[in-house]
Amino acid sequence: MPRHPSTSPITRSLTAYVFSASRKSAVQATDVPYKLHIGDTWLEPVAAAQVDALSCAQTPGIHRYAPVQGVPELLDAIGRKLARRTPSAVVEREDIQVTPGCTGAMAIMCRALLAPGEEVLLPSPYWPLIKGVINSVGAAPVEVPMMHRLADPTFDVEAVLEAAVTPRTSAIYVNSPCNPTGAVLNDKQAAAVARVAARHHLWIFCDEVYEDLYYGAEPPSLWARPDFAGRTVVGHSLSKAYAMAGARVGWVHGPRDAMQAIRAMQTFHAYCAARPMQMSAAAALDHGDEWLDGCRGVYAEACQIAAHGLGIDAPDGGTFLFFDAEQWLGEGGMAELLDRCRDAGVTLTPGSASGRDFPNHLRLSFTAVPPEQIVDAVARLRSVFGT
Repeated sequence: MPRHPSTSPITRSLTAYVFSASRKSAVQATDVPYKLHIGDTWLEPVAAAQVDALSCAQTPGIHRYAPVQGVPELLDAIGRKLARRTPSAVVEREDIQVTPGCTGAMAIMCRALLAPGEEVLLPSPYWPLIKGVINSVGAAPVEVPMMHRLADPTFDVEAVLEAAVTPRTSAIYVNSPCNPTGAVLNDKQAAAVARVAARHHLWIFCDEVYEDLYYGAEPPSLWARPDFAGRTVVGHSLSKAYAMAGARVGWVHGPRDAMQAIRAMQTFHAYCAARPMQMSAAAALDHGDEWLDGCRGVYAEACQIAAHGLGIDAPDGGTFLFFDAEQWLGEGGMAELLDRCRDAGVTLTPGSASGRDFPNHLRLSFTAVPPEQIVDAVARLRSVFGT
């Protein structure tokens, strides 16, 4: 038990930086023109959702606490959004919880549904924050190299997940489209996840942050599958598809008992998401469909420019390219390569932030700057790589 000046032993597995301290200089430079290590966007949200549209006169009480569950306007907008996106599934209003972003959603979800010492199967490469989110509640992420192999028809999703299960396994984390690979689980692969979860009585933590960012056929919502029903808790966000990362608004839905626990946990963890940003989020969901169609077109163009320029395959969705950079490593390894990219004016994320099996990979956000700037950024990278 820690006493002053010690801290909780849980914090030993965490860092104030998403990336390792040895590489933080390569991703935190302030004078770099192309910061492609952060999964943000250069776009502004639909006009109805911009902060300029907020006013005390039109929204009385805008600076007061919001209800713990969320403001009624946003809860209703979420219900309409879910019905448009997945008309085959019905989500009751009581089973929706507004959260401070999807990061907050996942943290509250883990606090409510996991116990210290339990394990979560974490398909890798993964969203860099999720490992720390799991660690922060005293649970253990178990990395399962998988999301970079989904295009291989011989790859057996069920076998690799099954091999990672132990008596301490409590949940499987699923992110499709995936950060960072952009891969989308197909029906066969999703069914494999469901069978493993059912066989071992596991929760499924479904991360739907990139659900609206696809560059082909619209992928079905995994959470709405009958074989996911009753065990799946789902996190959504306004950050990526709606260009509202700074608003910190997301939401969770799932089985009634789980949602009661999650709402109780939120009460004592964050209480509520910011009321003004919830009003903006409601406007984005209700008025952003046409804007979102245009956004997908712009991102698809940027994706193709970046992938073609680097000579790699374009992903099916998401906002990133994730690629093996081993051929461009010098004697100084990844740290040196990141520094060379930074010196050329581009910051990238080291692949190790997304899993221990990817020390020679890089992640590039093709949505962080306009497509015409992606052209220049890729040209600078090509000069570093010598291609």
